[in-house]
Formats: sequence, structure tokens, C-alpha cells
Amino acid sequence: MSSYGKFAYVYDQLMADMPYPRWLEFAETAWAKHGKPRTVAELGCGTGSITLPLARAGYQMTGIDLSADMLAVAQQKLERYPQGLRLLREGSVQWVEQDMTEWELPEPVDAVLSFCDCINYVLEEEDVEAVFAATYAGLKEGGTFIFDVHHPNTLLRYDEEQPFVLDERDVSYIWTCGLDEFRCEIEHHLSIFTREDNGLYRRFEETHIQRAYDPKWTEAALRRAGFREVAVYADFEWVAADDSAERLFYVAIK
Repeated sequence: MSSYGKFAYVYDQLMADMPYPRWLEFAETAWAKHGKPRTVAELGCGTGSITLPLARAGYQMTGIDLSADMLAVAQQKLERYPQGLRLLREGSVQWVEQDMTEWELPEPVDAVLSFCDCINYVLEEEDVEAVFAATYAGLKEGGTFIFDVHHPNTLLRYDEEQPFVLDERDVSYIWTCGLDEFRCEIEHHLSIFTREDNGLYRRFEETHIQRAYDPKWTEAALRRAGFREVAVYADFEWVAADDSAERLFYVAIK
């Protein structure tokens, strides 16, 4: 999994159009169906764009990420976030630098989230199973594990539709992809240009690799980890997923 490095400091600019409100709505709807949690862990929390609004809504949040740079940006956001000082004072948010394949907290939590296709960055089946096992162990009985992943067909489409280009005043990129069809694994190459105070642009390179897994394999892996109920939905909607889905949403109950 990538440590993100410099990417962390332009991440929010590049992800400004991501559907964060829809992820939040999906989580809230799932909890309305399966029990409202008090304590929530988010795996692959990045810069806190999901963690912080949930903390503001009253949940006790733990954001877990492998990247110290991402967590540093998340802390900066917390300090200037609406009601951020109150959240800091009340200890409503904590950041933990851990690998999601072996994450562990002192006490089990009521719910676990992992959105924005974080689990697609786990590149081996045994490591995905390790994420599921660690999550099962970290949940209270009856707790919910909610996550989304790219459908395998989405990676095929990325390869077909590349290259992608962003051209804005402060940040731009050229994004190309290389697909390993046998593993259903895609390598994203990004040349990113950020505008400096002097008006010149600094260029840096990023490589990110994602792998998509057969939905039936993923469901079976969750059940092997011990989850007693597993449902799979399509594209933020509460409809059963099929091969036309771009994102698969899993809701698993311990």
C-alpha cells in the first residue's frame, strides 16, 4: 500500500469532487438498519474527510491510516474544522498510524468503515483476509463493517478510457494506467504539478496500485472471517449488486 508522501498535501484538492456526502449517507442508513454505533473506526481514513463529519455528528471516531503524512494533514484539518476545538477538547477523534491488515485498538468498537476503495489497495488475497480477520476481532458482537470497492469491470474501464487530465490553476495532473488483466490489477501513474508561491510549478510523480477481487470471493472471505450476515449493494443504492455496478458496497454483521 502506498504511503502517499507528497500526495497527502494535495490530496484534498484532487479529491474535491468525490461524493463524500453520499458515503456519509450510506453509513448513516446502514446504521439505521442495523443499530446506531457510538464508537467507530475508519480504515484508510486519509485526511479525515469522512472521520471529521462523523465526529461532528456525535460519533466517537478513530481514524486509522498507514500514512503519517495523511494523518498529519487530518490533524491540521481537525484543528481548523468547524467545532474542531470542541472535538479536540472532548477527545472525539483520535488518529492511529497502523496497517489495516493488522489494526488493533485497546477496546472493540461498534462499527468499522472503509470507503473510497481503500481495500482495493490491498494487493494479495491473504492480506484482504487479514483485514477482514482484524476487523472481525476489533468489532463488538453485532457490530457492522461497511466498505466499498471497485468492481473488477471498473478497472477494465479505467484502462480503456485513459489517459485522464486535470488542468487547474493550482494543481494539475496527467494520469495514465497499466492493467494486468490476469490479476485484475491496475497501476496508476500520476505526474502532478503544484503551483508554488512564485507562480512556478513543481512536478512530482506518484504510482498507486489497486486490485479488484471477484465479488463472490470477497463475500466468501468475509464469511470465513466469521461475519454472520453479508450483503452487497451497488453504487450507493440499496439495490443488489450485479456486473453493471461500478462500486460494490458491503455491509457485514458480526
